[in-house]
Amino acid sequence: MLFNNITIIDENFQAAENMYVGIDGQTITYISKEAPKKAFGRVYDGKGKLLMSGFVNTHAHSPMTLMRGYGENLALQDWLNKKIFPFEAKLTGEAVYWATMLAMAESIRFGIVSTTDMYYFSEAMVKAIEESGAKNNISRSITCFDDSDLFDLDGAKEMKALYENHHNGADGRIKVDMSIHAEYTSTPKVVRQMAEYTSSIGANMHVHLSETQTEHEECKQRHGMTPAAYFNKLGLFDTPATAAHCVWIEGEDFDILKEKGVTVASNPVSNMKLASGVCNVPKLLDKGIRVSLGTDSVASNNSLNFIEEMKYLATAAKERLKDPTAVTPAQALQAATRAGALSQGRDDCGLLKTGYRADLIVLDISGPHMHPIHDLCNNVVYSASGSDVIMTMADGKILYENGRYFTIDLEKTIYEAGRATKKILQAL
Repeated sequence: MLFNNITIIDENFQAAENMYVGIDGQTITYISKEAPKKAFGRVYDGKGKLLMSGFVNTHAHSPMTLMRGYGENLALQDWLNKKIFPFEAKLTGEAVYWATMLAMAESIRFGIVSTTDMYYFSEAMVKAIEESGAKNNISRSITCFDDSDLFDLDGAKEMKALYENHHNGADGRIKVDMSIHAEYTSTPKVVRQMAEYTSSIGANMHVHLSETQTEHEECKQRHGMTPAAYFNKLGLFDTPATAAHCVWIEGEDFDILKEKGVTVASNPVSNMKLASGVCNVPKLLDKGIRVSLGTDSVASNNSLNFIEEMKYLATAAKERLKDPTAVTPAQALQAATRAGALSQGRDDCGLLKTGYRADLIVLDISGPHMHPIHDLCNNVVYSASGSDVIMTMADGKILYENGRYFTIDLEKTIYEAGRATKKILQAL
């Protein structure tokens, strides 16, 4: 496929006009202002369009689409205990399959090509992701409230089988990460055992970290140290890790995350909606800590609109620091693309660059809200809308274009997700 006369956001997060971009199979093989001599098959007219790397959502709970709008205007603990946990207790594999398929449809619609997921009913999730054509780093999160050994837990057995059966599956689109849910939902024994197991197999780690002030301060009371210091002491960061939220990290936490190469997945919309706080993204970036972007679940967001998420990432940081120079559009774009791909261990993804995977999206930039253009990256972060995405491709395969899905039966997915939701509500 050849994109002809199209504007791009290049590997340096700069806009370039009137470009030719060629795709061979899964890979970007040609980028130039000059037309290529070889044929690439389909020619796509790029007039009024922007081509850029697809988005990477580095913290999600995809099956929670069924709980979109279900628990609103509640304090966090009431939201969890009165709404979310009772609903989740009624989930089935079939419900999770359709919920995940619905999340993949929404993700693809908004230009998300890859997601870092944490949930359960993992086999059902894998099936949906495989069929959707999207990419996913999936983890079966572990919780433990007693003195059990890690592999005596049913969740750990599911986790181990998931890794053995599906890691690098679907031609590499699916990777399996390990996951401790959080400090307050696990024991030191299980965390240490998980750290040792994860290191032994060379997997990535996905964990919630200092999302709320209560979580952060109660950990200090229990263990005499912050959650970051606690996990570090137990070896959880001795493997590549993505730590979600990090709203309340403090002091030496920043040094720990930097030294261990931990990626922070910031979730600005969810954190503000649940009144958890605002992550200090500028300080993380100043420290040289990789910052990626996540949506959290649609139960607390309530959408997977990643362009909106980028805007919140930049504006929330400005408000927190009372500094309008905090977090530039280029930094927001990098968090939404390349930083996320690196956090997933996908080194050849997340940039529009020759030799990289063709995980690409096209935006229609002809609308009035995108003009005039003083700086296109500014417009993408602050003026664009998720509905401007008109094409999404992963590994060179078009998954969505101009309202049409090529891998998902959207009408059936919406119907079945609604049916599963109704069945759960009737059982409560």
